[in-house]
Amino acid sequence: MSDLFFPDVFRNGFAMTDLPWVPWVEPGRAGVEHCVLWAPAADEPSVALLLRFPPGAHGDFHEHLGHELMLVLDGRLDHSDGRSFRRGDLVVEAPGSRHQMSSAEGCTVLAIRTKPAQPRQPLDGEVVVGVGSAAAAD
Repeated sequence: MSDLFFPDVFRNGFAMTDLPWVPWVEPGRAGVEHCVLWAPAADEPSVALLLRFPPGAHGDFHEHLGHELMLVLDGRLDHSDGRSFRRGDLVVEAPGSRHQMSSAEGCTVLAIRTKPAQPRQPLDGEVVVGVGSAAAAD
């Protein structure tokens, strides 16, 4: 993969029309698309993705084996604990954190994981239906 450059990400918006978006087809996910910035290698398990959630899209419920950094580039990202994050919000999830992300209105997110995540079933009380949260609806 060659070097990537995204000019003017926050100053004047983030034009993403030429990116190679791929549907993220995996059990528990609906509507999410991703663009790989870097993929895991044998000696480096980290991954960096741009994620695009059209309105109503959601990921699976999972647990992180390492840290995850999420920077909301546009729109609103809804967390299964009832919180929502908007453009410019930076979220760092610790190893062992469990969640499902969704977006009632649509969003684009930069996500960096230091290690993979594992699909899980939510325990009672882990998914809170908050304002705009589509996570528990599907």
